[in-house]
Amino acid sequence: MVYLKTLTVAGSDSCGGAGIQADIKTMSALGCYAASVVTSVTAQNTIGVSAIQPIAPNVVAAQLRAVMDDIRPDAIKIGMVNDAATIRTIADVLAEYKPRHLVVDPVMVSTSGSQLMEETAVQTFCERLLPMASLLTPNIPEAEVLSGIAIRSEEQMDNAARLMMNLGCRNLLIKGGHIEGNEKADRLYRHDGSCTVFAGKTIETRNTHGTGCTLSSAIASFLARGEELAGAVQLAKDYVGKAISAGADVQIGSGHGPVNHFFQPEKLIKR
Repeated sequence: MVYLKTLTVAGSDSCGGAGIQADIKTMSALGCYAASVVTSVTAQNTIGVSAIQPIAPNVVAAQLRAVMDDIRPDAIKIGMVNDAATIRTIADVLAEYKPRHLVVDPVMVSTSGSQLMEETAVQTFCERLLPMASLLTPNIPEAEVLSGIAIRSEEQMDNAARLMMNLGCRNLLIKGGHIEGNEKADRLYRHDGSCTVFAGKTIETRNTHGTGCTLSSAIASFLARGEELAGAVQLAKDYVGKAISAGADVQIGSGHGPVNHFFQPEKLIKR
């Protein structure tokens, strides 16, 4: 008998609301054993990011091999990867292990507006990591960078999706949180050409730090639990919505605060 196992490959957030800390909290709250590979260390709080120190690619590779050889996660989430050399390293190592579920969140800009991926790394990301992903989860600004077009409507979102699928993306979830309105809609584009829309009411709060990290790690957790893709996305969105609501009126820091990851935590799941 073993626990369900997940892995997050991401940067460290010193204030604990996003990055690898948010991923570990999410995976743990959803009953999965969370392993981690640190790609960079950031000095940040709810106001912004003041420093980024990438971890040497050979150390990232050593961490990744150590986990893959021994823990053998059921699903992997990749978040912030700062530079092209580290992207190539992660892609090279994962190509050896061929994980079944690989959720890639192209973290480029923080909630506070700080640049988290070097501009020179975007092409390497598109060429190496994007085609490996079981699911890519960009928000609107990230989808604009990856597709090269502006997104202000659902039609433009569909056009951007086609461009990203042409880059080799198998399944794509474009998060619509940056589009103004009383409802937010995420759109899941499948490799078979289908599209599923997940809509929900906008929650009025400034505590949105780490919501993208939380969603992608929740999707990975539900995939590890055996859910099919659309079901995993729906369950993850439900979890994030409740986490935002549970932390909507709580103040941590003076900027964009975190969600409440532990509003209803589960015990580790065995199989």
